[in-house]
This record gives sequence, structure tokens and C-alpha cells, in this order.
Amino acid sequence: MVKQLHRQQIMEIKPYVPGKPVEEVERELGISDVIKLASNENPLGPAPASLKVMQELINKVATYPDGNCYYLKNSLAEKLNLTFSHLVVGNGSDEVIKLIAEAFLDEGDEIIMANPSFSEYDFAAKIMGARTVMVPTKDLTHDLEAMAAAVTENTKLVFVCNPNNPTGTMVGKKEVEAFLDKLPQGVITIFDEAYFEYVLAEDYPDTLEFVRQERDVIVLRTFSKIYGLAGLRIGYGVAKPELIGLISRVKEPFNVNLIAQGAALAALEDVDHVKNSVAMNEEGKKYLYEEFERMNLPYQPTHANFIWVQIKADCQKAFAKLMRLGVIVRTGDIFGAPDVVRVTVGTSEQNKRFIEALEKVLTEEGVFS
Repeated sequence: MVKQLHRQQIMEIKPYVPGKPVEEVERELGISDVIKLASNENPLGPAPASLKVMQELINKVATYPDGNCYYLKNSLAEKLNLTFSHLVVGNGSDEVIKLIAEAFLDEGDEIIMANPSFSEYDFAAKIMGARTVMVPTKDLTHDLEAMAAAVTENTKLVFVCNPNNPTGTMVGKKEVEAFLDKLPQGVITIFDEAYFEYVLAEDYPDTLEFVRQERDVIVLRTFSKIYGLAGLRIGYGVAKPELIGLISRVKEPFNVNLIAQGAALAALEDVDHVKNSVAMNEEGKKYLYEEFERMNLPYQPTHANFIWVQIKADCQKAFAKLMRLGVIVRTGDIFGAPDVVRVTVGTSEQNKRFIEALEKVLTEEGVFS
């Protein structure tokens, strides 16, 4: 009898399927000038200050990076009005999610998350042998009342993606405060705020205030989105020092590379780049909303840099045809929505090209007569 080598829990994991890179699509289809509107990247790219620092640091890559991200954490602490001990930096916020699972989850524990939402929460839970409780969204928005009601004695973590990926919706301050007040002691709430810089709504919750109150919350943020550093993989978590200390116990010593640390530090200082990115996003949203309304395609108004739009056709077929026209989007079937695509808001030129391609595809699919 052959001994089983793998942990049984990993067989429950559905591997993450990333969007195809531009280079692969161009090679496969023999086309050029492909645009990628699938991964919610910043079409403006990194801040000029970050690019300058990256070039300067190239000659130092023979040395190990600062394992404690000293300068970046100090700069973040000052910016957020917190302390060095409130922060952990990871190889993208994805790694911080995994570190949280490793620090707090035992086999048989439960996490609670919305459905649809970011799949990495479920991935991290399953790695640790924990169970994921999926709570359906209400009008594509986190149903915090239902999520609070789903808490049991086995619940360890609750994930709130705000704004939510993939729907772009958000929950407001009063809803979040009421939700936290309902949770029993020993349950940690993780607020994933990867897109918070794009939010203009006045009732967006200041979750860092919960950290200052030393509540059992962890706030996740990233340099991958508005700062345009997705390829460097750097994000961070914010929580009371007690929780950060526990998370840091399972962190690798040199988990964030040298160039990423320098680029992120420079990005924090480039306020104009953030403002320009928000302005471009708002302009692009307005254009895409108008075009979707013209084509009579239902869409979800977004607080992020992507839009969830119902195309009234099989999303996989539309995806394949769009790709042949040089436009990559994200299909909704992976989120249980077979007639939806999630499209990143791009530059003015990219948005127009997407609309032209989508209209052509949907005409071929018989959506438009």
C-alpha cells in the first residue's frame, strides 16, 4: 500500500487561475497591441518617484533586504498616525492574508466571507484545514447582518472586502460599527481595503480608528493598485501590536524584496500620482457608465477601479472573442455569474477600445439586433 504523501486538506483547494498576461495572449493569437483590463492594475503605472528609486536600487540586489521594512513601516506609521508595532508588511496583501490564517486558524475552525468576494480568503482557510462559511451578498453588497448571524463558537475570522472585489460595492460606517458590536470576543474581523484610495463616498468607514481602539480588527492595504506596483508584490496589515506580534511569528525573515520596499516608500510621498489616478478613474467610470446605459447593459456602480457589468451573453464566449480583438477582461463565471464580466477602468483610449470590441462581440452573439 502506497503511503499518501499530501495533506488531505489541500485537495479541497481550487487553484487560483490568474488572468492571462498580455505577452501570452499576443503569442498564442499572433496579435499585437493587446490591452489587459482584467486585474485592476493602475493604467498610469508607478509614480515617477518610484521608478527613479527602482532604477537606483538595481545595483544593490546582491544584498538581502531589510527584513523588518524599517523605513517603510516608520513612514506608514507616521502617515497613519499609528506606531511601528501596528504594522506588518508582506509580499503583497495576499501573503498577509495567508500569514493571518497561519497565525490564527486550526483545523476545524471557521472563517466567514461574502459570496462573491476575494477567493484568497477561502484559499488561506483551506490550507489550514479550516472551514469557509459563504454568506451571499445582498444587492451585490456584503450582508453584514447575515454575516454576524452566521458566527458560531468555531468562528475565528470574518473577512470584509471593502470595496468588494469583484462587485465594487462598499459597506458604510454605521453598518460596520453595528456589525462589530454584534461580534463575540475572540472573533477577528479583517477589513481588506485594497481599493480604498479610490473611494470618494463620505460614509466610508475609518477602520484604522478601530485599530486605535485596540479592537480585534486587522486592516489590509496594498501598493498593487493605485500605487501601480503590482509586479513588485508589496502590501501591509494594520492591527493592534498584540495581533501583529502573533502574525509576525509566522512571517519569513526576508519576505519583501529590496526594490519593492524602496518603491513603496517613494510612492507614499507622491500625492499627485494618487490624485491623478483617482481623477482618471472617475473620468473612465463616467464614460463606461454612459456606454453601458446606451447599450442597455446592467452594471453595478463601483467604488473601486473596476466595474461588474451584465453583458447578457455567455461570458466565456465573449471573453474568447474579446481576447481575439486584443482586449482581456475577467469573466464572471468564476464568481457564479455566467453572463457578467469584470472590467478594469483603463485610460480613455483603452476604455473606448473595450467598448468598441464589446459592442462588436455582443452584436455577433445576438444581444444587439
